[in-house]
Amino acid sequence: MTDQPERIHLVEVAPRDGLQADPADLSTAQKVELIERLAAAGHTRIEAASFVSPRAVPKMADAAEVLAEVPRSSHVSYSALALNARGVERAVEAGVDEVCGVVVATETFSQANQRATVAESLQRWRDISDAARAAGAKTAVIVASAFGCPYEGRVDPAQVLDIVDELAQTQPDEIALADTIGVGVPNRVGDLFAGAAERAPGIALRGHFHNTRNTALANTAAAIDAGVRVFDTSVGGVGGCPFAPRATGNVATEDVVYLAHEMGYDTGLDLDALIETSQWLEGQLGHGVPSLVAKAGGFPQPRRPS
Repeated sequence: MTDQPERIHLVEVAPRDGLQADPADLSTAQKVELIERLAAAGHTRIEAASFVSPRAVPKMADAAEVLAEVPRSSHVSYSALALNARGVERAVEAGVDEVCGVVVATETFSQANQRATVAESLQRWRDISDAARAAGAKTAVIVASAFGCPYEGRVDPAQVLDIVDELAQTQPDEIALADTIGVGVPNRVGDLFAGAAERAPGIALRGHFHNTRNTALANTAAAIDAGVRVFDTSVGGVGGCPFAPRATGNVATEDVVYLAHEMGYDTGLDLDALIETSQWLEGQLGHGVPSLVAKAGGFPQPRRPS
């Protein structure tokens, strides 16, 4: 028996998923300082970069340089996105601890985003998984557009769960379901994660929510109720998919931390430090960030009426 609250684990994705779609161009030094601040706030898992074609995602062209300069600690695990075996090789050479891949749930978006069919992306993931494991890295794979597609509309849950079936056979450390264009709602989120848990027993599930239509926090709460304990979040709520029309930011780290703490969970994160980092990031980007908790602060202290 223990009185310790249950842990919600957050994977901080601002340095990669956040910055890749932002109009600002941060220097390598600014990206490294962001990662340093995130680690100081208590983050133990940080998505630091992506090892993809710099022609496709030019803001990640300095991925190796960033990873060469980030603080190294046994308490912090760095992950990177890779879309083929060469990307895995580059990521491993740069010293990542975890490799993350992507399989898009719909054919049209898969070919627009990955230049591959869903079947081809699944085979690419198998190659990525094998290469990452051979190098001693952990593996995670995201099912993108799990709730809706900008080209095909609503996505049949059975279609997503068939992909989860295929991915589960590769035994990744985690499978994430991503609301890439921000159309998910709580009941659909809860049902899809429940179905994924049945299809991938023993594999940790992870939520990745975008706040395009202001449902990301509600979807996070629904996923928690469905048993999910790992989530991707982005400090300040920056970022989003650069290939999704009218995309807005990821769910904000500090907003999810406030939610989790008030629901009685522990995150291991310092909310005040995250708010400070979010405000610092605003200055670096030269524009405001979507996070509400960064503006309002945590639960207010009681005060006497004036």
